[in-house]
Amino acid sequence: QVKLVESGGGSVQAGGSLRLSCATSGSIFSINAMGWYRQSPGKQREMVAGITSGGSTVYADSVKGRFTISEGSAKNTVFLQMNSLKPEDTGVYYCNAVRLVTRDDTYPELWGQGTLVTVSS
Repeated sequence: QVKLVESGGGSVQAGGSLRLSCATSGSIFSINAMGWYRQSPGKQREMVAGITSGGSTVYADSVKGRFTISEGSAKNTVFLQMNSLKPEDTGVYYCNAVRLVTRDDTYPELWGQGTLVTVSS
């Protein structure tokens, strides 16, 4: 009934930029925090950026200074602006929400299906 939908993935050259977006579907009352995670084949999924409902942000050391997470003007929408992309950034990027509240349910954690980002050297 409620979903997170990522978009904006694609193939870019090293040094390029890409903007990912995550939109919610369904009637959402509130979300405590949202974040972006990535997973490469054979590697553990890791958090790359997160933002709380109050606007506080956190970043993985590997992306700090290059990636920016932000809230959209639309309600319950989050973006990940990725600049100076490196081949090491290649992976499937997943949108995550914690404490997502609807009229009928509270979701402790919810994941999108992911969007593929490929960075070539």
